[in-house]
Amino acid sequence: MSGDAPEPASSALLQALPQQLWLLDASLQPSFASPSLLDFLGLSLHELQTLGWRQIIHPLDRLEFDLRWQQALLCGRFEMDYRLRDAEGRYRWQLALAQSLPSQAGQPLRLLGTHTDISARKEAEARLRDADELWKLALESVGDGVWDWYIQEDVEIYSARILQMYGFAESEIKPSPSELDARTHPDDRAQMELDRAAHFAGQAPIYSNEHRVLCKDGSWKWIHSRGMVISRDAQGRPLRMVGTHTDITQRKQAEALIWHQAHFDALTGLPNRRTLRDRLELLLMAADRAGGRLALLFIDLDHFKEVNDTLGHDMGDALLLQAAERIRTCVRPQETVARMGGDEFTVVLSDLRDSAEAEAVAQTIIQAMAAAFHLQEERVFVSASIGISVFPDDGRQIEELFKHADQALYVAKGAGRNRLGHFTPDLQQAALLRMRLSNDLREALSQGQLSLEYQAIVAMESRAICKAEALLRWTHPSRGRIGPDLFIPLAESSGLIIEIGEWVFQRAARQVQDWRQRLHPGLQISINKSPVQFRHQHGQADHDQWVATAQELGLADGALAIEITEGLLLEGDSEVNRQLETLRQGGFLVSLDDFGTGFSSLSYLHQYAIDLLKIDQRFVRNLRPGTKDLALCKAIITMAHELGLQVVAEGVETQEQFELLRSAGCDYGQGYLFARPLPVEAFEQLLRQGKA
Repeated sequence: MSGDAPEPASSALLQALPQQLWLLDASLQPSFASPSLLDFLGLSLHELQTLGWRQIIHPLDRLEFDLRWQQALLCGRFEMDYRLRDAEGRYRWQLALAQSLPSQAGQPLRLLGTHTDISARKEAEARLRDADELWKLALESVGDGVWDWYIQEDVEIYSARILQMYGFAESEIKPSPSELDARTHPDDRAQMELDRAAHFAGQAPIYSNEHRVLCKDGSWKWIHSRGMVISRDAQGRPLRMVGTHTDITQRKQAEALIWHQAHFDALTGLPNRRTLRDRLELLLMAADRAGGRLALLFIDLDHFKEVNDTLGHDMGDALLLQAAERIRTCVRPQETVARMGGDEFTVVLSDLRDSAEAEAVAQTIIQAMAAAFHLQEERVFVSASIGISVFPDDGRQIEELFKHADQALYVAKGAGRNRLGHFTPDLQQAALLRMRLSNDLREALSQGQLSLEYQAIVAMESRAICKAEALLRWTHPSRGRIGPDLFIPLAESSGLIIEIGEWVFQRAARQVQDWRQRLHPGLQISINKSPVQFRHQHGQADHDQWVATAQELGLADGALAIEITEGLLLEGDSEVNRQLETLRQGGFLVSLDDFGTGFSSLSYLHQYAIDLLKIDQRFVRNLRPGTKDLALCKAIITMAHELGLQVVAEGVETQEQFELLRSAGCDYGQGYLFARPLPVEAFEQLLRQGKA
């Protein structure tokens, strides 16, 4: 071929073929079009040349055509699906294929191509795609409400289940997206629109958002809305989207319970330690900027233990509730009153002129506590001891203020209680006394004053003993039995906990080896580990050695469990996580102790490798049918099981508590109902019995 048209013999042959054939030069000028193509277009060759090749292509396909044509000029081959306008002005899908023709020097580049009508295939593909995406989503969401949104037409069709979910009849809701958008909670609307826009823009493969919807009866219902765009126009704009609404109200309520417990005391409703620290940090920054004063009051109820021991925990809890209310009435509404645990409260006083204001408030609290507490038919008297530290006089950091308020409280209690103590340099003398006790603790290990006791942990279904917790005891030669709540903090602050913790591990590891060989092949011993042991500079090496020791003793996976507290996980330390992983890979289990007492967060359970949760005994203590504590325990158990964790309930003391926990699906129980902590010989006798 040469010139602007095929040679006569070739032209006759091409015109005889039934396919749509065309010959274009690099500038898209057609020099040949077969009769079948011209008939389809309703044009003559001259008219086609005058009109231009791009004008017969659908406007939305022209940009892509231009890009592909430029590529074809480089590689010599063209392929594309595009819509071609026929003689009646309609567009039909064509598969265009073209190949460059050999050319001699000086001749322009030409491509010979064909069209194949693929309109039927394109329509079938669209129908199949719509049906597949729509029904797949609907079938995967059985029981959920389904919505079908035609975006450009602003029409949204709601299934009967969606209308039922919100309490509406079909005639009460218009088929428009604005209907439910208008009923979306104002606090949730912005995030919902952001998530929707991200999916429309192709930044997220599916649309997923949790928000509240106002029901017909005026209540708010939490829903999880999921959806997917199933068709777009040629420019990528969404045309149709289908999705579901899932009612997640119960899940949100359970999460709210756990969140509330993470930030507020379960008994009094006051902020807990974590919330106190958060607020105090903000108040300290504000006081520092303004050059103001702030006071921290540590409050301890005197003789509270006697109330618990003589009248029982229920009466003790009632007293704590009244005490919390009395403290609140003694301070301004904007001040923070928190419960630190047990009978300890903390008050933060801001915008003070001088420390005398804080002392006046403290005296008011002491006087309020001196009045009788009426607990059913009983009249009970307790008093309050208060320690005060002031920012910036007594410290500028949270821990410093806490330490000094605690030292002041220690002095107030030591001076006879029912009084306040203000931090002064003289309180260092009190610290000296505690240092002496720390010195005694240094000799306790070498002189054989430390020992381990074991408390049984039983399977709730059978009451069979399957685990035990190793508990450290110190018998001082002159002071007698010293509680771990006193000497463990001393060991941590002095660093002795590293040596003592190593001793505890070695004793417990060999003890469980002995008992597994002689009495109980599946017995598991749990060991409490201080955060100090994890943050120690040789913490990783120590735990590597623990794994090696367990292997040398031939201890199977699960023979030992490490109990940690939520405080260890609060900082999100990657080194702590690495050490926990080392222990787990070495066959140790990891147990989260006292779950729900201060720092509970679902994020910890995702971030860290936890095997067991231990529900703190303060929730177990008040278990009754229909109580919030029971609802919270059930929520924790259900959540733990969904995450593949087992649950141990601590402080089980009554048969009713046992039955409620067992019915809730709790895996294990620990408490006086089964056994108290026992020395080795006594625990071995209990272990021989098999049950507790």
